[in-house]
Amino acid sequence: MCDEQMLARWARQGITRRNFGVGAIAAGAAACAPVESAAESKAAAERSGRQVTFATPAGTMDGEFFHPASGKHPGVIFWPDIAGIRPAKRQMAQRLADEGYAVLLANPYYRDVAGQQFEDFASFAGSGGFETVKPWRSKFTPATIQIDARACAEWLLEQAQVDTDRGIGAQGYCMTGSFAVVAPSADDRIQAGASFHGGGLVREGGASPHSMLRADARYLIAISQDDDAEEPDAKTSLEEAAAATGTKAEIAVYPADHGWCVPDAPAYNREQAERAWTRLLATYSEGL
Repeated sequence: MCDEQMLARWARQGITRRNFGVGAIAAGAAACAPVESAAESKAAAERSGRQVTFATPAGTMDGEFFHPASGKHPGVIFWPDIAGIRPAKRQMAQRLADEGYAVLLANPYYRDVAGQQFEDFASFAGSGGFETVKPWRSKFTPATIQIDARACAEWLLEQAQVDTDRGIGAQGYCMTGSFAVVAPSADDRIQAGASFHGGGLVREGGASPHSMLRADARYLIAISQDDDAEEPDAKTSLEEAAAATGTKAEIAVYPADHGWCVPDAPAYNREQAERAWTRLLATYSEGL
């Protein structure tokens, strides 16, 4: 998972805080370069977006909402990774909106802070971000995740751009990968969960995300090779839980390291990120 140990691992691989930003930002720039078809360019031009806030039982959630400029579309809750809302995550949410989804980029830290806190993953790592977010992260439990997922779903279904006859998707990365697994248990209207290099999917004692799979929901659980090496039994527990409940779950280990889906992360792997993106779209197409 993404924590101080992960930063230490990157350091051992020769990725220092000084060159972290150079490599990560270069990868992000390449990933977001304008290699678009005419149809994709047209979709981007017709996209709308705005900052939003709404009430939850725990306070005022804030985020950003992206969607095609016209029509009604399936809603998606998009939780960013440990570094929170920032340009790389906006780009990812906007890309999903261009595919025909109404995407709420939700601030997981809204109980403590609002809006963007870090410019990119390099600034997060270089400024002691792990220590900064530690007290914010301490508030995350399966119960609080369910509260937030339910509130996000209810807000989405109140928006004119959301097709209320379709299910809602939820996706998360790193720290919030578990959010996407827990979310369908919070609200029957959340019908798909997609976790990318998620941490804490299988936990000892208490409620574990893997034990909360819903039989009639669809899941995509994409695991990094290094996370799998550290917890090789996690995928087996996930597979057994899915089989026991009859859940449709695609569980796969990708030949890439933790963070491979995020353009500003040092482990970004464009080939495997595109593979994961394709499977995300297939999961939503089949589940929503």
